[in-house]
Amino acid sequence: MLAAGLVAGATVALGSAPSPAAAAATAAPATPPATDAALDADWFARPARAVRPKFRWWWPDGLVDPDEVAREIDQMADAGFGGAEIAAVHHSISDTSVLDTARHGWGSKPWREGVEAALRRAARRGLTIDLTIGPSWPAAVPGVTPQDDAAAKELAYGKASLAGGATYDGPVPAPVHAAPSGVTEQRLVAVQAARVNTANSTRKETGLDADSVTDLTDRVSGGSLTWTAPADGDWVVLSYWQRGSAQQPEGGPHSSPAAYVVDHFSAAGTAAITRYWEDNLLTREVKQLLKAAGGAFFEDSIELETKGLQWTPDLPKAFEEHTGRALAPYLPAIVLDNSNQVFAFEAELTRQIRHDFWETVSILFNRHHIAALRDWAHGLGMQLRSQPYGLQTDSIASAALLDIPEGESLGFKNLDDYRCLAGGRDMAGHPVLSCEAGAYAGTAYSTTWDRILRTMGGAYAAGVNQTVLHGFSYATVPGVSWPGFAAFSPYNGAPGYGESWGPRQPTWRHAEDVSGYLGRVHRVLQSGTARADVAVFRQTGYSATGIGASWFTSTGVPLGWSHQFLSSPLLDLPSATVRGGRLAPDGPAYKALFLESDFFYGSTPTLALADARKLLQFAKAGLATVVYGAFDAALTPGVPAAGETAELQGVLDELLALPNVRRVSDKTLVGDALAALGVIPDVVHGTSSTLLNAHRVTADADFYYLCNGKHAENVKPPVARIDHEVTLRRTHGGTTVPYVLDAWSGKAVRLGQYGDDGDSVTLRVALEPGETLIVALAKPGSFGDRHGDRPHAVTTDADQALFTGDGGLVVRAAAAGTFTTRLSQGRTVVSEIAAVPDPVTPAAWTLEVEDWQPGDRATSTRTVAHTLSLDALLPWSQITELSDVGGIGRYRTTVTLPDTWQGDTGAMLELGQVSDTCRVSVNGTPMDPVDRVHPVLDVGPWLRRGTNTIEVEVAVPLINRLRVADPAVFGTTTRQAYGLVGPVRLVPYGQATVA
Repeated sequence: MLAAGLVAGATVALGSAPSPAAAAATAAPATPPATDAALDADWFARPARAVRPKFRWWWPDGLVDPDEVAREIDQMADAGFGGAEIAAVHHSISDTSVLDTARHGWGSKPWREGVEAALRRAARRGLTIDLTIGPSWPAAVPGVTPQDDAAAKELAYGKASLAGGATYDGPVPAPVHAAPSGVTEQRLVAVQAARVNTANSTRKETGLDADSVTDLTDRVSGGSLTWTAPADGDWVVLSYWQRGSAQQPEGGPHSSPAAYVVDHFSAAGTAAITRYWEDNLLTREVKQLLKAAGGAFFEDSIELETKGLQWTPDLPKAFEEHTGRALAPYLPAIVLDNSNQVFAFEAELTRQIRHDFWETVSILFNRHHIAALRDWAHGLGMQLRSQPYGLQTDSIASAALLDIPEGESLGFKNLDDYRCLAGGRDMAGHPVLSCEAGAYAGTAYSTTWDRILRTMGGAYAAGVNQTVLHGFSYATVPGVSWPGFAAFSPYNGAPGYGESWGPRQPTWRHAEDVSGYLGRVHRVLQSGTARADVAVFRQTGYSATGIGASWFTSTGVPLGWSHQFLSSPLLDLPSATVRGGRLAPDGPAYKALFLESDFFYGSTPTLALADARKLLQFAKAGLATVVYGAFDAALTPGVPAAGETAELQGVLDELLALPNVRRVSDKTLVGDALAALGVIPDVVHGTSSTLLNAHRVTADADFYYLCNGKHAENVKPPVARIDHEVTLRRTHGGTTVPYVLDAWSGKAVRLGQYGDDGDSVTLRVALEPGETLIVALAKPGSFGDRHGDRPHAVTTDADQALFTGDGGLVVRAAAAGTFTTRLSQGRTVVSEIAAVPDPVTPAAWTLEVEDWQPGDRATSTRTVAHTLSLDALLPWSQITELSDVGGIGRYRTTVTLPDTWQGDTGAMLELGQVSDTCRVSVNGTPMDPVDRVHPVLDVGPWLRRGTNTIEVEVAVPLINRLRVADPAVFGTTTRQAYGLVGPVRLVPYGQATVA
């Protein structure tokens, strides 16, 4: 296999054999990585800017003012975010003449001045700034024309049908699609003839006889061809034309001269990008600022648009180097028409040819585009972040090459798409998997943080540990309406993708609560290394497909199993070694490898001979292996060399005969095979559950992130509440104790009740849909805890046993009674809890509303005050005075508690349904941030006998106001049911100290 480029910090190329030095290094004894800072209280409570969420920051090219740019950096910083990615996006502007690309397009002097202002202010505020590699997407730079060597290419085809014995005499068949506008040249690459064979036809493809393919290129003279077909059947004459695709970045024009998409498979394409930056954009000051900022260049998903086949002039040469065979005879089976296959040979041969072709394309993409851009970025003190999917290329291998691979909540079908990128990241030893989050179709000004949190809950469990929110729009451009410029709205006259976060949004008042939550989750999930139970080997490393793993996706994950995907190039990395029965023992430390048929090629049991040898090597070194499918009759993925299939079968026969290898023919038996091999997951629960998990390991601790979430956002039926026991495996033995890390408040509290067998702890997990729980198994005294040496509860018949800040271990109950608690030291404690008041439902509320309405400019907002007395809580859409209101509401109520209220009595405040964000104060004291997914707060310490005042401040999106303020765009949107709906209850508890 051709080397696909060096992984940063690695000593071998993806696709090459490891050097002896690399092999020796990976064979060294493993030490779990140290946490990057002491586990004190601030480590979790105050996450650094570097791990906080970022924004995709949409600029109208260079039509920006440096002072406004600096203001917007301050706005992000003040709200607790960690950085931004500057992107030229303005799909909402139909009259692009207002942008005047000649004066302030992407890359212009005003654009550069804006970038400098952003970098300077970001450095002052501790934020990082990322820059897209070109305007919009895909990657493009001004000055490249469709005819240039550096421009994106396609291979177009022409076709003429010919009866047996007939003569073709005339011009070479023209391409079936005319050249795109701007393309002035096209070069004839080859002319062929092939016999039609209907036995090879499919529903969409015309069958051809592979042995009949005849090269007619030398017969072409003066653009014409004369050829007589043999009499045995019908024939087609095919022509192949290389030409530029003339694709421009999405939503342009963005620059003057216009930018055209570059060739993503050649050195020339990447050189055009780097040369443009070096000649036009990277002034000495910009270079200094970039190096100081420590940010990244960013590339969006690879959305190359061609009528024909994606192409680069060196593809035939690269194909022959990779396979040892010429590409030309196979062209009929790979040519495309608007992304659709046109012709097919015999099914198995067609599969093999297409696999070889796209594997070659993947090698070129990873070598000339991903690795080359990454190395160039490193020379500037920056990293490369990219979404390496959109083509039929190995995105798992690309993720291993990238400093920061990125997925997306819009384009990814389910969590397995993230697990593909996570496998590449973790095998290469990179720390971050990013996600473009919150790009929902048609949700402008109605996106709730609640929805984003539910979406990200599952993504974090699948390996994501950085969030780039979609997005933050620059304030204004000429001609826009209130509340300002929004990159994607209007979109074709309707509300567009994602959201324009910032001070224009009422919920921005509470954004610091959300950024703090996300930052703490990132803090945990970027610590140490990820652990996964099983490596699923994938013959074809595509992502963004939604295709998962047999048994694991449907059955294993609901039982606690975790998995990631590996593709062939990852087996060449230095980490790809087995020690102590673990693959990549210093990284994800997979306990087992799972091999199944190739979903992308008709579920055919295929395996490359080189990969089979590596899997055999792993198994001989002690790695448990489960093989599902007919691998006793396996085939090569590509066209085999003479004797290769038989040699492959010999290797697999040896593999399948090993005692630590199990082959199953029924996917329901995968779990039994793993059990027979003694492999169990790090997270175990005895019942199938919607609980998702991620495990990180440091030298100090195990971190478990748990989420009651969905495998995909649109999965039905809805997720229900879960309440069951979960067992978490320890990496550091019995020296650690469990802590619950509250990502909303930043508090870490030792868990009060759990079982402990030395190797693992067992706790009860009760989570509402979308709710998360972070458990750290850490040394006693971590996070500033003072209860590390106290006994904990093993069992209790009270509602709950917990450690409090100052009062030690207590039991709580919502009703009076006598409760028995067994402690970890073996002692049993009997506790009395006196009368507990009944739950209280406030009877009346006063609601004061700031109604946000258009001001005298697109970026100014005026507020209108409303004061209402409510006997019942209703959504604003059902309150006449508020039905078209977006803004901020402050609900106040009083609750009278009896004279019997004691210091050992408290209460939980249940808010019920509340949308979107909120904050609570009790008797004038602000409470901890409210969990947006499960809005319940312990307010006991702030309650008192007699009258208590509770205030709930709620911020709601602007969509209901925009329905009437801008009906041409938002008028068809359904009025949304926002506000505090409840039921709101104060649920008292009694508690007693037990240890």
